[in-house]
Amino acid sequence: MISISRLLCDTVSPGDHLRYREHPPARLVETPRPDVVWNCTRQCNLACIHCYASASARKSPGEMDTAAGKAFIDDLAAFGVPVLLFSGGEPLLRKDFFPLAEHARSQGLRIALSTNGTVIGPEQAGELARLGFAEVGISLDGTGANNDHFRGHQGAFTAALAGIRNCLARSLRVSLRLTITRFNYGEIPAIFQLVEDEGIDRVCFYHLAYSGRGTGLQKNDIDHAETRRVVDLIAERTVDMYRRGLKKEILTVANHADGVYLYLRSLATDPARAERIMALLRTNGGNNSGVRIGAVDDCGNVHPDQFWWHHSLGNVTERKFGDIWSDVSEPLLCGLRDRRQRLTGRCARCRFLDVCNGNLRVRAEAVYGDVWAPDPACYLTDEEIGLNAN
Repeated sequence: MISISRLLCDTVSPGDHLRYREHPPARLVETPRPDVVWNCTRQCNLACIHCYASASARKSPGEMDTAAGKAFIDDLAAFGVPVLLFSGGEPLLRKDFFPLAEHARSQGLRIALSTNGTVIGPEQAGELARLGFAEVGISLDGTGANNDHFRGHQGAFTAALAGIRNCLARSLRVSLRLTITRFNYGEIPAIFQLVEDEGIDRVCFYHLAYSGRGTGLQKNDIDHAETRRVVDLIAERTVDMYRRGLKKEILTVANHADGVYLYLRSLATDPARAERIMALLRTNGGNNSGVRIGAVDDCGNVHPDQFWWHHSLGNVTERKFGDIWSDVSEPLLCGLRDRRQRLTGRCARCRFLDVCNGNLRVRAEAVYGDVWAPDPACYLTDEEIGLNAN
C-alpha cells in the first residue's frame, strides 16, 4: 500500500505503525510476522467480474469449519501475527463469522473486515462495533449502475451505501475499496465526493491484479499514460481535501511505482517533501508479498498474498501457519524473500528497486509466465528509473 495522504500531507493514520514500522529488509534466515488476509469463505451474494477469489453463490466443500477456524486463529496468535483481515467471498455469509471474530479478538489480534457491504444491517454493524473491528473495508467500483455492473447485481450500490451508513452510525472506521479499470476510472472524482459527503475515513484505490476473474480483464486495464493521470488526480484530490481540513486517509494498492512517481513529481517542486517521501518509501520496503503480508483461503491453503490462489505454500489444517511461513525451503516463498538475484529486465536494473521490491510478481507471471519478469503495470520510463544513465 502507498499512503498518498501520508506522503503528500504528513497525515498519520491508525495503520501507519504497521505500514511504516522500522525493520531491516527480510532475508532468508528471518521469519517475518505478516498481516494475514483470511478469505474465510468463497461464498458470495454478488458476482464481481474482477474477483481474485473467483467467488460463487455456494461455499467450497472443503471450507474450514468453526473448530478448524479457531485452531487456525490460535496458531496466528501464537506466531505473533499482528493483524487478521477477514475477507471472502463475503465473510458475513459465514454463520459463525461473529464467533470467529470474537475468538480472534480474545487472542489479542487486531481484526479488520473486507466486505461488499450489502448485508450490513444495523444489527451486524452493532456487532462489528462491539467486537472492536479496527476497520470495515467496503468495496465499491463506481456509483449507481456502474458499480452494479461490476458487482453483477442490480441494487448492489444502494445496499452497500446502506451498509456504509450503518457502520458510520456505529462510529466504525469505514474504508472504501475501488479496483481501477478502463470501465470505471472516470468515476474516481465521484468516489472522492462520496467520501466527503458521507464522512468516510479512508479510501483505497487498487490497481488491477491479474488474478482469479481479474485475469480476464487484462485487456481492460488502463494504460501507462492513463495510470499517471489517475495517480495525479488522486494526489491532487488528496491535497485539496487536506487543505480544506478534511484529513482523510487515501491509499493506492498493488503498484509501488506510485510511491516513486510521487517522489519524482515532488523532487522538482519541493525537494524537502521529496526527501520525506523517499524516507517513508524506504521504511515501507516496497511490495511485501510473502514477507509482511500473507493469505489463507477458505480451505486452509497458505498463499504469499491474496492474489496467489493458484500457488499454495502449505495447508493450516496439516501444519501450523507459523511453520509454513517459516519454511524457506518452499521455492516461491524463498524467492519472494530474496528477490534481487531473481528479478530480470527493467526490474533488476531499476535504481528504485529497494523501495519497490519488484512490485506485484503475480501480475508479471500472468502476462509473461515468469514470476521474476518485469511487472507490466510499472508506468515509470526507462529514464526515470535510471536505465538511460551514462
